[in-house]
Amino acid sequence: MNATVILPTYNERENIPLLIKGIVAHVRPTPEILVVDDNSPDGTWQVVESLAQTYPTIRLIRRLNERGLTSALQRGIAEARGDVVVWMDTDLSMPPDKIPDLLALLPEYDLAVGSRYVKGGRDSGHSFVARAFSRTINFFAGLFLGFAIMDYTSGFVAAKKEVFDHITLRGDYGEYCIDLLYRAQVMGYRIIEVPYDCVERHAGESKTATNVIGFFTRGLNYVITILRLRLSG
Repeated sequence: MNATVILPTYNERENIPLLIKGIVAHVRPTPEILVVDDNSPDGTWQVVESLAQTYPTIRLIRRLNERGLTSALQRGIAEARGDVVVWMDTDLSMPPDKIPDLLALLPEYDLAVGSRYVKGGRDSGHSFVARAFSRTINFFAGLFLGFAIMDYTSGFVAAKKEVFDHITLRGDYGEYCIDLLYRAQVMGYRIIEVPYDCVERHAGESKTATNVIGFFTRGLNYVITILRLRLSG
């Protein structure tokens, strides 16, 4: 199966070269690497253009009038040339050497998800408050949506592209992943979680919440998404 690795970027110029080199080093055959950049002020897209001269499987989509993680992923899925798609954070918190482990499971499963919360997984890169927030949201999701999935907010996903003939990503930031995994379960798609250690961002500023107000705002959106999915059946 041919793979496309989708990398949504915004101000990741210090991280993207290391991530792309890691993908090329560990994934065989070399996948299409599709970078969807939201016109990063730090010139991430220029770094990617330069890297494409060395790595011919790189394609850049520079979005001038759009913003947001979910729409960037949906754009990448729509333009991916591979039979399977993979996406991950671009801050090096998710190890590119785990991609082959996810891809190896796709002949049998429809989605393989990198998980911090199955046996062998860890979240060593975040603060105690951030880990507590994530654990609470995932426990709440499990109570209402079922514990067949342990890491509903993973964001490290490999899937057969045909899944997205029937599912369009919805929501903002982490909500999209909760929505995707629950709807995929309901539609009968086979999902497996693969443990990994989520480490600290390599460089740059985090796009996640960094204070109590941010955690509350994001958490409220997660809760609304979970309840909406539960009430919709």
